[in-house]
Amino acid sequence: MIKLKSMKATLIILLFALLQSMNVWAQQDRPNILWITSEDNSPYLGCYGDAFATTPTLDKLAEEGFRYTNAYANCPVCAPARNTIITGVYAASNGNEQMRSTYPKSESVIPYPELLRKAGYYCTNNVKTDYNFAGDYNSMWDECSRTAHWKNTPDGKPFFAIFNLLTTHESQLFPFIPNEELRHKPEDVVLPPYHPDTKEMRHDWAQYYDKVQDMDAQVRDLLKELDESGLADNTIVFYYADHGGVLARSKRYIFQTGTWVPFIVRIPEKYKQYFPAEKPGDAVDRNISFVDLAPTLLSIIGEEKPDYMQGNAFLGNAVEPEPEYVHLTRARMDERVDMSRAVRDKKYRYIRNYMPFRIYMQHLAYLFNARSAQSWEDYYLAGKCNDLQSRAFQTKPVEELYDTENDPYEINNLANDPAYKEVLERMRKENSRWMKEIRDVGLIPETEYSKRAGDGSMYDYMRSAACPFDELLAAAELATQAGNGAIQQYIELLKNDDSALRYWGVTGLLSHIEDAEPALTALKAAADEDATATAVLIGETLAQLGEKELAEKIFLRILNDENRTMHERNWVLNSVDAIDLRTPAVEKWIKDFYDSKSEELKGWDIFSNYDFSMCKMILERWEVI
Repeated sequence: MIKLKSMKATLIILLFALLQSMNVWAQQDRPNILWITSEDNSPYLGCYGDAFATTPTLDKLAEEGFRYTNAYANCPVCAPARNTIITGVYAASNGNEQMRSTYPKSESVIPYPELLRKAGYYCTNNVKTDYNFAGDYNSMWDECSRTAHWKNTPDGKPFFAIFNLLTTHESQLFPFIPNEELRHKPEDVVLPPYHPDTKEMRHDWAQYYDKVQDMDAQVRDLLKELDESGLADNTIVFYYADHGGVLARSKRYIFQTGTWVPFIVRIPEKYKQYFPAEKPGDAVDRNISFVDLAPTLLSIIGEEKPDYMQGNAFLGNAVEPEPEYVHLTRARMDERVDMSRAVRDKKYRYIRNYMPFRIYMQHLAYLFNARSAQSWEDYYLAGKCNDLQSRAFQTKPVEELYDTENDPYEINNLANDPAYKEVLERMRKENSRWMKEIRDVGLIPETEYSKRAGDGSMYDYMRSAACPFDELLAAAELATQAGNGAIQQYIELLKNDDSALRYWGVTGLLSHIEDAEPALTALKAAADEDATATAVLIGETLAQLGEKELAEKIFLRILNDENRTMHERNWVLNSVDAIDLRTPAVEKWIKDFYDSKSEELKGWDIFSNYDFSMCKMILERWEVI
């Protein structure tokens, strides 16, 4: 009897050991995954047909792997783009679209490193985070530091490792490299038609191509290290840029130049069941975007996609159908308030501008560190730009439609062309459908987030009974319809109990200012509006209709209220700049605020204090400082 019990115990131990070994084998059999990301660069690579580029490493990687030709960042700037990547949820749905911000993330939305670690992966990040929500970014990784590396992976575990290369970041244009030291020569640059031919523009393009070449060499070193470790045959390698860029009218803009990214995947023969095309070296024209990355990771490692994720897996064990459309969003960029949405299929890009009264290229402190951007504005102010180059400093149409196959620079707006009416209506309808599906937070002005969500997330608020979502979407579409508008309906919205609906009412009036005179009485009656964004646009509309004294009163009431936030002051300053409301009282407030902050804010702090940046820019424009 004792012997039988002993045999049973031995069998149990052996079975447990077998299961453990099978688990270890299963872990080891799953692919390692290496992500290499670069900053701020469009597909300016030889493998994408750019003859001016010097990118031998990435060209070779494309030969060994698969080059995606329709890959997009859902937001054209780093923090919201990375927010989308890390969650598998659009930043505009998370409530983390504003650049840069730390609004709460919903607890129901789990960053993918936590899911990979739970599935047995060792996850490292070297080193950029920038996920645009409040919280401890480091805790979601096994290691997140400048020394984080796959080499630290414990035995028996597969790894997921990211290396973020900063070499092509916009800031790398700010230190001037003399022409004679550049490898790519300014005189050989082929400028896009929307850029004026200034010496600064040519120089920055050439310097940028040098930086792309330097980044390519960094990728070479990482791949060499992987080869020398003996792990290349077990590792799927991804390379992509975090959005397009980097010269003006690319990064921060939802044109092709800001959202189209290089995207290459190398898959070892061992995992050829994951090949997205027949053989390595093939191009893949599937629509993919950053919201698809987290679902794709889970598909590759054999884990189920959570219900909250909004993307479609394009590789792995559970590939989903290709989406017909890619969706793109733009909101506040640092100190500059704006909102646009875009829909792209493989031929057309539709853009809807929800603040058409703002110019395309508002002067933004960080962007205008680039000599090329400043030279463009200087050229425009000197009257040297042609009509196309001048558009950057003009207000936007409500709708834009581009045939990207025949117009890759997106300069010929087809929205008013009767021949494209069917395409326009199809894309417009898809934009509305998508905004409803993801519960787009952009329908609420940023200045109201904390008032509505409290300590919670806007993702959760937009799905709650407290949010009048359908009414908000209908009001936003009404406010930004093309043509003469619906003035009486905008006036009725101004009287609504919900401040965001009132916001869309005044947005409609400001967007159709040439027809807004009948609303003057209603606007005056609404001058005591407390909700900041709504009040500011009421003031701006009044000023446009000749009531500048009343507009000044509204603006100063908000600026002098110590309980208002930086973002609320920033809304006022954006309007002051847009309509050039220079009065003695407004100028005094701006100068006093600038003086009170100028001593304490140094270096890069200037760029994160948006109200200060706006004051500085306005005072320089007025030649006060």
